[in-house]
Amino acid sequence: MNTRHLTLGEKLFDIANYLFLAVVALVMILPVMYIVAGSFASDLEIGSRSFFLIPKDITFDAYKFVFKDNTLPRSLGVSVFVTIGGTLVNLFFTFTMAYALSRSQMIGRNVFMNMIIFTMVFSGGIIPTYLVVKSLGLLNTYWAVMLPVAINAFNLIVIKSFFQEIPNELIESARIDGCNDIGVLWRIVLPLSKPVIATFALFYAVAHWNDFFNALIYLSDAKKWPMQVLLRQIVLMATGSLEMGTYDPTYVKPPDQSIKMAIIVVGTLPILMVYPFIQKYFAKGVLIGAVKG
Repeated sequence: MNTRHLTLGEKLFDIANYLFLAVVALVMILPVMYIVAGSFASDLEIGSRSFFLIPKDITFDAYKFVFKDNTLPRSLGVSVFVTIGGTLVNLFFTFTMAYALSRSQMIGRNVFMNMIIFTMVFSGGIIPTYLVVKSLGLLNTYWAVMLPVAINAFNLIVIKSFFQEIPNELIESARIDGCNDIGVLWRIVLPLSKPVIATFALFYAVAHWNDFFNALIYLSDAKKWPMQVLLRQIVLMATGSLEMGTYDPTYVKPPDQSIKMAIIVVGTLPILMVYPFIQKYFAKGVLIGAVKG
């Protein structure tokens, strides 16, 4: 078996690619490492050193402040519940609607598509949306942070395009075997769409995990706050009410910057732990809609 040797130009091109990717990786990894190191650093070290990856004096004051009581674990559970529940709601409504719109025999399909595209350009705004949520009796419930964002128009269009690429012969054969539309979706379409499901599940989950604005508007009960809203309040307290002496005077106030860095670590670590399990599907799913040769 003959193997072609790389030319000098090809070798130089590969070296340049490796160097470029290494630089990009460092640019992305170093800030994360600095945030993690800063969350364990003291106030003096953060103020005296502009950049470091290993703190000289490791302290856990910032994490002690963040986990001072059971408030954060409770909000963490709320975030997990809202993320899982909201993602399931997103996937259910998005995939069922995308499948219906992908069928050419659906009556009024173009009308619904135009309505969906219209929402990508124009929206009702915060006040009308709030009034709708209030009129439905969803205020101060978890449904208020799930149902208003149940379908993302762009994701719906991409998934619809993917469904249209599934060979129609598979769907017709399922219908011959006695499957209705629900059976075709469950037995044929969804098993062929695992990369799509994993990709958009990740997109929706990250959006729910990072969202604090909807919870801030619709949830008035502090016990129902997700972690992002609570962490926002911790930052405000750390830089405001904590300085006015509203906490235990024997408690040593950690550095403000260290608190912010610890909050970033706490807020991003759970979603980072999920990514490796769906990365193999995500790599395939991102190619949806790409031009095929």
